[in-house]
Amino acid sequence: MIHGVLNVYKEKGYTSHDVVAKLRGIVKQKKIGHTGTLDPDATGVLPVCLGKATKLCDIIGDWDKTYEAVLLLGRETDTEDTSGQTLKEREVAVTQEHQLKKSMADLEAVKERMEGAVAGLRQ
Repeated sequence: MIHGVLNVYKEKGYTSHDVVAKLRGIVKQKKIGHTGTLDPDATGVLPVCLGKATKLCDIIGDWDKTYEAVLLLGRETDTEDTSGQTLKEREVAVTQEHQLKKSMADLEAVKERMEGAVAGLRQ
């Protein structure tokens, strides 16, 4: 059995679970876990714990993370991300930094409301 943490570059289109399932097949072991779910549209490093290192999954998952994002403003989709069908489009002109900061704050407020709604559903 392999024990340790493997940093996997997750490509767009795969879920974190897909990565773990593929690795289970490659290394022929069941005791594998990831440290946090990445959206299927996201790309980036996904730390995967193998064997005894799976005990680290919760610890590593709680560490601070840094994300980079590219924004597409003015497009509304049925999935609230770029993979969905376009429902509405409008021109968005951001000419000053304070406008961008306000847009980001508005986006953060929507995210917090959605997280609260999801948490309420889980209770």
